[in-house]
Amino acid sequence: MGFFSKIANFFKGHKDIDESFYDELEETLVMGDVGITTTEALIEDLRARVKEKKVGESEECRALLAEGMRETLQIEDPDSAYAFEREKSIVLIVGVNGVGKTTTAGKLGFLYKNEGKKVILSAADTFRAAATEQLDIWADRAGAEIIKGVDGSDPGAVVFNSINAAKARGTDIVICDTAGRLHNKKNLMNELSKINKIIENEYRDAVRETLVVVDATTGQNALNQAREFAEVTNVTGIVLTKLDGSAKGGIVLAIQNELHIPVKFIGVGEGINDLEHFDAEKFVNQLVGINE
Repeated sequence: MGFFSKIANFFKGHKDIDESFYDELEETLVMGDVGITTTEALIEDLRARVKEKKVGESEECRALLAEGMRETLQIEDPDSAYAFEREKSIVLIVGVNGVGKTTTAGKLGFLYKNEGKKVILSAADTFRAAATEQLDIWADRAGAEIIKGVDGSDPGAVVFNSINAAKARGTDIVICDTAGRLHNKKNLMNELSKINKIIENEYRDAVRETLVVVDATTGQNALNQAREFAEVTNVTGIVLTKLDGSAKGGIVLAIQNELHIPVKFIGVGEGINDLEHFDAEKFVNQLVGINE
């Protein structure tokens, strides 16, 4: 039974709200990658709601837990969270290798091309072998333009060339795939700092967006990776890949609660259409088993 099913069915297996109910719910949430810190906060919030509403049966707690989860996932200003999609913008895709970073860049390119936008994919991951070739394939699938250098070349130069191309061609969105050298934080910091300075100097009127891509199946590692990237650059959103199949899903709540960075996109499959805007209401309803 998957995590979503476990949470949805949890309330059917308990009649009374007692300490064993809270203990088992806490264990279920922790096992689903919600994490200890966020789980404790959700349980404390649920206890308060149960007391305030004078709820006596566990099935009634389902809606109360959902309320707490929705509040955890609430974005302060949802309209501005996606402002980059409506304006001329440049999007940096960051994350360690193997999480679906280049694939995400390609899928985003396809998403915006389908909306009629002019898109340039910038192959600024010149460090990983075959990263440029992989992005080239995605650019072809998406029908987007691509600007690339050669393996081992300066990623800043690729971003610079991409910005110049965007200016000349009236591009709406530039999506930059960057290298994921988290094991060498100094190199990563220097590289991102240089790229950010180039954008600041050459593309001041563009809206900036930095999305860190993490793999949902890695659980707490995804949270740790997002945290480490947030330490070296101004991360504005999370892309959670592989949120289908084996992913437990609770990491969505942990990321939002502990890092205060919104999950903006989720990957739900391998197809070019399988990248979606994250819908917190839909996610919580599915998680706790509320029929929409």
